[in-house]
Amino acid sequence: MRLDKFLKVSRIIKRRTVANDACDSGRAQINGRQAKAGTQVKVGDVVTLFFGDKEFSFKILQVNENAKKQECSDMYEVISDEV
Repeated sequence: MRLDKFLKVSRIIKRRTVANDACDSGRAQINGRQAKAGTQVKVGDVVTLFFGDKEFSFKILQVNENAKKQECSDMYEVISDEV
């Protein structure tokens, strides 16, 4: 699954276009390397997002094409949420 779609489906970022912009502007990393919106993610990947001075890291536990609101938090595990 593409990174921008994962961010949308897991509801980490509300809109896919916003996720796409965040990834393509260099504010996303997968396993410590820069990632574009089209980068494929898989179970076990560690994703880090940078928003201003905030850093949000999480590990992917599931990759689902569709997820209900209650299932979204099961798709990832928060590693760090630093300011």
